[in-house]
Amino acid sequence: MTSSFAKPSTNETRAAALAAFEASVEHHYADNQGVRIHYAAAGAGPLLVFLHGFPDHWLGWWQVMEALRAGYRVVALDMRGYNLSDQPAEPQAYAVGELVKDVQAVVAHEAAERATIIGHDWGGFVAWHVAMDAPEIVAGLVVLNMPHPWAISRELASNPAQQKASEYVQVFSHPQAHLQFPRERLAAWVTDASFKPRQEQAMANSSLNGMLNYYRVNWPAPPCAQHAAPPPQVQAPTLLMHGLQDPYALPAGLNDVWQWIDNTLDIFTLPKAAHFIQHDQAPDVTARLREWLARGS
Repeated sequence: MTSSFAKPSTNETRAAALAAFEASVEHHYADNQGVRIHYAAAGAGPLLVFLHGFPDHWLGWWQVMEALRAGYRVVALDMRGYNLSDQPAEPQAYAVGELVKDVQAVVAHEAAERATIIGHDWGGFVAWHVAMDAPEIVAGLVVLNMPHPWAISRELASNPAQQKASEYVQVFSHPQAHLQFPRERLAAWVTDASFKPRQEQAMANSSLNGMLNYYRVNWPAPPCAQHAAPPPQVQAPTLLMHGLQDPYALPAGLNDVWQWIDNTLDIFTLPKAAHFIQHDQAPDVTARLREWLARGS
């Protein structure tokens, strides 16, 4: 005798897991001089702080957070301008120094002295700067698909392929770009049907002007000459993960990165993966992150 109940599909199982995780987290707000930063948290243990990029929000880390919450305190921000965090209007409110202070405020709100900072895309850019500019709070650094800021300038100055891959930034950086940018593009990259409605709602909650200010204020200005002075050395153990098919941040940006890191460095590449590896390659990303954390970075 066979059951009349159909086995749930992979999509149904995934949707149920996402809903259960979303319902289980705590929601908090940290304050950075009057700017409130929303973050979601779960678990207990050493603090892991997740920083998303463009265009994403805190829930984009859910698969990694769900896998690690049993042994860690997992915390994911809505970066300023996004979703449930405050959305200042003035461009300079999105300067990287303010973004670093947002991360410091969250770590302090968690009553922690140090955390492993994990960032993707613009969140990776901020993570690099947290490690360089606030090293006292960084126990470890993990960056996904975002070269070191000094490497970005180098590649834009000398690599024609990266120059072409970054041409879209000229459009994003225009002062009026937020008035013309098609909002449907903010969720067009999502391949997970269960996540897409959450992404669409988060983007509806967000300030497109604020999101594009990351590019306007922090992207290297032409002609992208290399920095005259070297950056502060990253003092924390560092793990870089990069999808080699990323059409935006080309893997040449990984070259010679070790000159800026005064600690152990692991580089993990996914040959067939593109840009959003924490979404599309979550099991691989989580497995490598778990192994790296378990050996004390």
